[in-house]
Amino acid sequence: MKQMTLAAAKGFEVHGRTTRKAQFLARMESLIPWSEFCALIEPHYPKAGNGRPPVGLERMLRMYFVANWFNLADEACEEALYDVAAFREFCRVDLGRERVPDATTLLQFRHLLERHEIGAGLFAKVGQLLQANGLKLCGGTIVDATLIAAPPSTKNKAHERDADMHQTKKGNQWYFGMKVHIGADAHTGLAHSIVTTATNEPDVSQTHKLLHGDEKHLHGDAGYQGAHKREELKECAAEFVIARRHSTYRKLDEADPVRTLIEKTERAKASIRAKVEHVFHVVKNLFGHRKCRYKGLAKNTAQLQVLFAMANLMLSQRTLCAPYREVAS
Repeated sequence: MKQMTLAAAKGFEVHGRTTRKAQFLARMESLIPWSEFCALIEPHYPKAGNGRPPVGLERMLRMYFVANWFNLADEACEEALYDVAAFREFCRVDLGRERVPDATTLLQFRHLLERHEIGAGLFAKVGQLLQANGLKLCGGTIVDATLIAAPPSTKNKAHERDADMHQTKKGNQWYFGMKVHIGADAHTGLAHSIVTTATNEPDVSQTHKLLHGDEKHLHGDAGYQGAHKREELKECAAEFVIARRHSTYRKLDEADPVRTLIEKTERAKASIRAKVEHVFHVVKNLFGHRKCRYKGLAKNTAQLQVLFAMANLMLSQRTLCAPYREVAS
């Protein structure tokens, strides 16, 4: 490694402390298998030729992750690297020697990942690494879906909304955007399958795409009522454990022992399904991905595959931290 210039030197602060951003980046540094990820992208990455030498692959991957983890646009990510020392340190940028890769370079890198479906590859690679480290799929799958809003405005060049998105009504509120369907392991809560659709697609219609095939139990909320009757799931040997709609027993008297038994059963079902919310929490709350950044399902799906892969790594960090820390040291 090259000797750092004064622009990247640290250690002269009298009252400095490690920020939460720096702590998070240090944790992700130890969790991510950089060599495996780079090997997946390297065959498609531009090679040095007669033109300007390409920016290092790992540096661009680090910058791409920073943009996704902190919900930054390409231009905002470039400016953030100039502003935030922790970002520069994570991306290994020394302003005394080089500039930060510009927003156009990051845009082209993102398009390369989308074009070659690298997001799906990274998601699958994380799954393989988790299984190699002992996090095997158990006999149950939890299926669930969440809404991701999209800009509903028609104030654009085409004067129309995104054709891949749609609107739907949930409760008494209308939503416009896309829906992310996931299948998660019933024991660990880690996502093993992802499907994206417009919001008006029923949850139950995507159930068969979220199974890994070895389930003994299939858990779902009331939106998956009737899943066992669907043609594409008739061959599924799993036991369907689906929540009952509250309207089917709310008319019973609260003192009725039948209602008490039903509510106790539904609480037991909900305690299992709750695990699927952990991965949604990481993506939507920690990474701040509550709204589509791009137009069309393809680009947003590629981003979500990467985000869920990173969420799986975060949720499994107790198992994976130790081996990668040893390699890094």
